[in-house]
Amino acid sequence: MSERPTSEKEWLKRGQVLFGQDCKFIRPAAAFADLPPTKLPEIAFAGRSNVGKSSLINALTNRKTLARVSNTPGRTRDINLFDLGTRLTIADLPGYGFARVSKSTSYAWRELIVAYLMGRSQLKRVCLLIDARHGAQENDHAMMKLLDAAAASFHIVLTKIDKLNVTDRQQAINDVTLLATQYTACHPEFVATSAEKGEGIPELRALLAHVARTPEKGYKAAAGGRRA
Repeated sequence: MSERPTSEKEWLKRGQVLFGQDCKFIRPAAAFADLPPTKLPEIAFAGRSNVGKSSLINALTNRKTLARVSNTPGRTRDINLFDLGTRLTIADLPGYGFARVSKSTSYAWRELIVAYLMGRSQLKRVCLLIDARHGAQENDHAMMKLLDAAAASFHIVLTKIDKLNVTDRQQAINDVTLLATQYTACHPEFVATSAEKGEGIPELRALLAHVARTPEKGYKAAAGGRRA
C-alpha cells in the first residue's frame, strides 16, 4: 500500500486523482434492506431538497449527468449509490424539508435516512449541505442532531457560495464556524463551494480522499487525473 500524504498540496493532488476515476451508478435503494453489502468506505451527501446535492456530486466527479439535477424539490426519493474507482462508494440521500409531499412519503424518507445512518457500517463520512444564502434551517439542525445520535462523522458543506457578496459570504462562513462547534459528530473543517464556478471543489475532494481506500503501490494518474 502507498503511504498516506501529509501536506495540503499532496492531499489536493490525491483528491483530484480520486475523483478523476470512473464513477459508476450501482443502484437505487428505496429501503434499507435494498442497500447492497458493499465493502468500500462510503461517503454520503445529505441536505434539504434543492440544496444542490446532485450538482455538487456532478462537479466533484467532473460529470454533467452522473447525479440527476432537477429544479423540482423532492425528486430524489431513493438512496442512489455510485462506485468511484473501486476506492469509494458515494451515497446520494433523499432531500429533506420539502413541504409538497405527503406525510407518509416524508415519514418514509426519514425512516430510510435514520436506518441508513444507524445501520450502515461502511459509512465513514457525511457531507451535510447547507445553502449559503439561507444558512442552517430547523430541519438542518434536526439532521445534525440525528447525525450526533448515530455518531456519524460529518462535514458541513456550504453550497451556492458564489451567490453571495463579500459581506454576506463572510457572515455565512462565520455562522458555520460557530455551528460546527455545537455538534459532537461535526468536524471543525468545512468547505464553502460553488458547483457552478468550481469554488471549493478541490478542497472538498481532498477532505474526502482521507476516507477513501488507499491506492495500491504503483497507482498512477494519467492525463486528466484518471488512473493510468
